[in-house]
Amino acid sequence: MKTKRIPMRICVGCGEMKPKRELIRVIKTPEGEIFLDFTGKKSGRGAYLCKSMTCFMAAKKGHRLERSFSCKVEESVYEEMENVLRKEILESADDMPEGE
Repeated sequence: MKTKRIPMRICVGCGEMKPKRELIRVIKTPEGEIFLDFTGKKSGRGAYLCKSMTCFMAAKKGHRLERSFSCKVEESVYEEMENVLRKEILESADDMPEGE
């Protein structure tokens, strides 16, 4: 039996290649909006980030999202993404069993 191929993507923050499901997709819609896509199915140009503040801050500091999308990313968009990411990290930490 053939094994199922796992799609891999590169994090724009740390540059590591990881399974797509472990990353968060950041998209730029055709209208120019930039936001996080937790479903991974919305249409638009995508870039991927690890679910860590370290990678988010590295991507922000190095203007890596701007480079990926070839446009200026407003500070308000970064702030909104940071708040949503912090919330997501806290929720995923609550879901972990006590021993981990």
